[in-house]
Amino acid sequence: MQKGRRIAFDVGAARIGVALCDPDGILSSPLPRIERKDDDVERALSYIVEHEVVAIYVGLPISLDGKWTRSTFDSLYFAQELEDVTNVRIRMIDERLSTRAAQANLHAAGRTIKSSKDVIDSASAMEILERALDVLKLGREAGKTTEAAEQSNV
Repeated sequence: MQKGRRIAFDVGAARIGVALCDPDGILSSPLPRIERKDDDVERALSYIVEHEVVAIYVGLPISLDGKWTRSTFDSLYFAQELEDVTNVRIRMIDERLSTRAAQANLHAAGRTIKSSKDVIDSASAMEILERALDVLKLGREAGKTTEAAEQSNV
């Protein structure tokens, strides 16, 4: 696995959760979420530049029955816009149940749904990043390119 920081984004309608790992890919940590505005891609790019990331992962929300939803397209469009402004590779990670897993982890840490509202987006991004890191540790590439993800819906 290439050494370097990796970043993950969990794209939602109102907010984008953000998580970053250490250069060795051992520990992921939340970063402040991004509010969805006209400048969300620029804000994401500022994290990428500031932390000198080597890979970007964007959650691809597919319904449990494998169908694409409006959220799926929204995430893919965000990734494609980000791809236009950076030369860092972007991979789409299937994020089915990532929010549920994040909520369960927060609950296990003693947080209620109400008290975790501020951090759930970035906790979900951490789940996405952890999934990618687990695959990378097996010596495989995590996720799909934006082109492959888009073609998988055709």
